[in-house]
Amino acid sequence: MSANPTQKPIDEGRLMQVLVSPIVSEKATAVAEKHNQVLFKVLQDATKPEIKAAVELLFKVQVDKVSVVNTKGKAKRFGKGVGRRDNVRKAYVCLKPGQELNFSGEGA
Repeated sequence: MSANPTQKPIDEGRLMQVLVSPIVSEKATAVAEKHNQVLFKVLQDATKPEIKAAVELLFKVQVDKVSVVNTKGKAKRFGKGVGRRDNVRKAYVCLKPGQELNFSGEGA
C-alpha cells in the first residue's frame, strides 16, 4: 500500500499512455548534463504522480521529482488561413543521483 491512504492506485494502461515522447533538443541536452533531468512531452491531463510512476515503470529508474510546464500553441499562418499549433505539456523529470536515462542508443 502507498503511504497516502487517500491516493488511489494508478492504472498501468494509463501509465503507458502518459509519456508521449522524449524531447531531444539543445536545451534538453544542457539540462540533462547540468541537472540530471530528462524532458518528456506528456498528455495535457497528466499529473505529477502519474508522470513519476510512468517513468519509473517504463525505464526502471528512480525519480526524485517532477516539474511540469504548459506551453500555449502559437497562432500561425498555414497558406491563406490562420491556424493554431497544439498546446504542449512538458515534464522535467529529475532523476536521483546515480540514475541515468539514455535515448541515443549507444551501448546498452
